[in-house]
Amino acid sequence: MITSEQLKDIQDRTVALHRYLNIDKREIEYEEEQLRTQAPDFWEDPARAQEQMKKVKGIEKWIKGYREIRSLADELQLSFDFYKDELVTGEEVDAAYDKALKAVEDLELKNMLRQEEDPMECVMKINSGAGGTESQDWASMLMRMYMRWGEAHGYHVTISDLQDGDEAGIKSVTMKFEGSEYAFGYLKSENGVHRLVRVSPFNAQGKRMTSFASVFVSPLVDDTIEVYVDPARVSWDTFRSSGAGGQNVNKVESGVRLRYQYEDPDTGEKEEILIENTETRDQPKNRAKAMQLLKSQLYDRAMKKRMEEQAKIEASKKKIEWGSQIRSYVFDDRRVKDHRTNYQTSDVYGVMDGKIDGFIKAYLMEFPVTGEEV
Repeated sequence: MITSEQLKDIQDRTVALHRYLNIDKREIEYEEEQLRTQAPDFWEDPARAQEQMKKVKGIEKWIKGYREIRSLADELQLSFDFYKDELVTGEEVDAAYDKALKAVEDLELKNMLRQEEDPMECVMKINSGAGGTESQDWASMLMRMYMRWGEAHGYHVTISDLQDGDEAGIKSVTMKFEGSEYAFGYLKSENGVHRLVRVSPFNAQGKRMTSFASVFVSPLVDDTIEVYVDPARVSWDTFRSSGAGGQNVNKVESGVRLRYQYEDPDTGEKEEILIENTETRDQPKNRAKAMQLLKSQLYDRAMKKRMEEQAKIEASKKKIEWGSQIRSYVFDDRRVKDHRTNYQTSDVYGVMDGKIDGFIKAYLMEFPVTGEEV
């Protein structure tokens, strides 16, 4: 049975969210934006109309989210009062508390995701490190972990490119998380090098081995985000798909390879960006997907430059290190620890089964966005 302090905590956090989210202001804004959709000429410009509808739904989502937790908090208060009169059981009060707590935590988490790119779908690339089969097996384990996380949270996870390992596991994989909001906002916490320590199943002496794999996450840009791609720097190759390269792969010349000659706008340094896509049997669709992945990479580079500049300005705050070692998974000691936040758990197998929400929340709380609360 919950305590009165736990009940008060839910009530206090609900009041705080009303303030953080500026619910009164949002309700006025919602009415104003909704009125614009009722203009007689509203649908004469479909693109503009769709953008306005998206804006209205975005405001409405925050209002509905708050109203839900307000309702659950009120129900919890009633259950707590009814328990005193023996009208409900302690188990029913605890169930109401668990439901309210989850809703409050979910909305608090979303309130931390305020960057333009946070609501976007995303692309994740996993690369095995040095170490051959052991690291390639570790990369495949991470791929499974993120797929399980995505499926549990309602995302449609697809593989657009996969390179098999020499004996087991994978050398690299590119995955997309689509179909629901905030994929990038949540998974940006996974950017960096992941370290595995375990007794290797590939070592005859049963030695303890250390393996590494890197994870890179980029927002999947859509038509509402303008990213310039210089057509003069684009070239294409086609090839036959083969092997276990994801879904819908067959041995026809449907695979595409996009090469983009990128030049850093600040330093002038040149680099070739190479993207392969074998997601479908339709070459034009694979071309379109590859171009979308290129735009996502270019957007991601611009975004990281912005973050670096912000880190220089805010020298007193912790710097978010992209690409650094972020987490250790020590199987023998039953411990997974994030080195940025010091959050850890002994549920190693739960983590490998996709239960990484604790790490995501700890990261977002450790590195909150700057700026005024909205």
